[in-house]
Formats: sequence, structure tokens, C-alpha cells
Amino acid sequence: MKRTPLQRKTPLTSGGPRRKRCPVCRVMFTKTRDSQAVCGDIECAITYGKSEKGQASAKKALADVGRRDIKVRKEKLKSRADHLKDTQQAFNAWVRARDADLPCISCGRHHDGQYHAGHYRTVGANPELRYEPLNAWKQCAPCNNHLSGNLINYRISLLQRIGEEKVKWLEGPHQAKKHTIEELKAMTADYRAKTKELKRAAA
Repeated sequence: MKRTPLQRKTPLTSGGPRRKRCPVCRVMFTKTRDSQAVCGDIECAITYGKSEKGQASAKKALADVGRRDIKVRKEKLKSRADHLKDTQQAFNAWVRARDADLPCISCGRHHDGQYHAGHYRTVGANPELRYEPLNAWKQCAPCNNHLSGNLINYRISLLQRIGEEKVKWLEGPHQAKKHTIEELKAMTADYRAKTKELKRAAA
């Protein structure tokens, strides 16, 4: 049977897309789309599609599309409260990574227990400072959860770390902030990227 080549050969150019070998006819080709598994020959595509490997590849491609679709749909359904939570989680993770080598801000201990991003001025009372780097520091779970932040010792350590002027600024009045969803998305992405960079540098 005569083959009908659609894209049998593609010259290799320096700096161009990476070439691969067709699993059916063994001819080298350059992919024109990420999901392309064979060369452009119709018969190769049919043969590969009927094979066990081809069917598995097709299922995986469909699953990947499905996961991406679900992720996009979930993102569209998120409320502003959901985005606030996402940003808070990303910020808290960054605080813990930033202070990885520091002891608990309140008790000064290094231990193997759980650590949080403890806020000096609480998120509930001072939401405008919830993403303020000077207001959140690595804090052990006992101090944060069981001692209500252990704030007397927190303040003493904070004075040593950032100085009296900045502590007084934290304790002073602040203008209310209402971040847009786009701003929250940007902040979330930024803190996640910073956290990855800190972890990469520490590895």
C-alpha cells in the first residue's frame, strides 16, 4: 500500500525544535504540537492509534486535558475570599522559608515541631497587615496556638530584629487595604516564586 506522507521529513535546524524518531516507521521528525507522538504520515498515525501504547498515550493526553480543564473551571469559581486564602497560604509559606534558620520569634527555641507564620498584629484585628513582611515571623505551634502568640516575648524579640521605630510603626494606625482579585493573584504567584527560590538556594 502506498504511503501518503504529510510531513515525512523535516530538516534539523540548529536551535530549532527537538527531533524524535517515529515509533512506527522509525523516521526522524520534528513535532508540530506537544501531543504529537508519530510523524505526519497518516498510516503511522492509524497504526500507532491502534497499538496498546498509542491508546495509553491518547488516554493520558485526554486525562491531562481533563485536569487542566478542571483547574481552569475551579479557578473561575473562586471567590475573593478564596483568593485571600491562597495569598495568605503563599505568604505564610514564604515567611517560614525566609526564617528557616531562625528560632521561634517568641520563645527562641529550635525544635523539630511544627512552625507557623505568626503575626504580631493579628489578621483579624489588623487585616491591612496580613501580608506585611515585618508583621509575620516564624513561630512555633505552641506559642502561636496555645499561648495566643506569646506576644510579650514576641515584642521583645521583634525589637531586637527590626528596631523600635519599625515596631511602633506596626503598632500604629494603618490605612485599610482592599486588594483586587488580580492583585491577590499576582501576590500569590510572587510569594510562591520567592519561596521556590529560597528553597532552591538552601538545597
